[in-house]
Amino acid sequence: MGALHDGHLSLVRLALRDCDRAAATIFVNPRQFGPREDFSAYPRAEAADAGMLARAGAHLLFAPPPDEMYPPGHVTTVAVGGTLTRGLCAPFRPGHFEGVATVVCKLLLQALPDRAWFGEKDWQQLQVIRRMALDLDVPVAIEGGPTVREADGLAMSSRNAYLSAAERRSAASLPRIMEDAARRIAAGAPADPALDDARRALLAAGFTSVDYVALCDGDSLAPLAAAAPGARLFVAAHLGRTRLIDNRALSELAQRSMMTT
Repeated sequence: MGALHDGHLSLVRLALRDCDRAAATIFVNPRQFGPREDFSAYPRAEAADAGMLARAGAHLLFAPPPDEMYPPGHVTTVAVGGTLTRGLCAPFRPGHFEGVATVVCKLLLQALPDRAWFGEKDWQQLQVIRRMALDLDVPVAIEGGPTVREADGLAMSSRNAYLSAAERRSAASLPRIMEDAARRIAAGAPADPALDDARRALLAAGFTSVDYVALCDGDSLAPLAAAAPGARLFVAAHLGRTRLIDNRALSELAQRSMMTT
């Protein structure tokens, strides 16, 4: 959706590694904003974004206006059901994943690329898109690109630009708190107490509210009560008006925690 950073550009590099041409789309999609989210305030930097994509080697940029994607009379939406859209961000952002699935379906059919890359930071979104493409027989291979992080471990996000200096310092605690919870769960502790402690730690570190700290199966996103193969830890929390999300494989987090303690 624009306001590009190195996490976005890493997807261009992955495309260029595996394909002859790389095309990028920028579209601030009005249909994936919740009722309390300000579509007009989302950061936009079209000229800077175009320059970054060109320098990264992208061959084409498609940046349509809303009325091109949703012309008058447009009434069709795509909804992905099941556990993929039952928990995590879905209850806090009603209609969000319908907006994502609809616009991505349209973009994939318009471009018909061989492969399309999406960042793993938005893991729930990635799984929704994978399911949508599979169920609707969209002839595109959906690929995930690893989350790109700042030096202190915070996941890169366009929304990080909203953070004040004090909030940015508090944000650095997020990956550390995730690592501590993962270490305990991977060592055999029940998930719920570790997740509850992580929620309290986030609030103590300056986060104003926590939507969820959850342990889920990485494929189905069904909640887990304890460590299991393929488990991932998911967090969504607010610093002032900024909502940050993150997720990592439980095994990766636990291993990192042991390396840094």
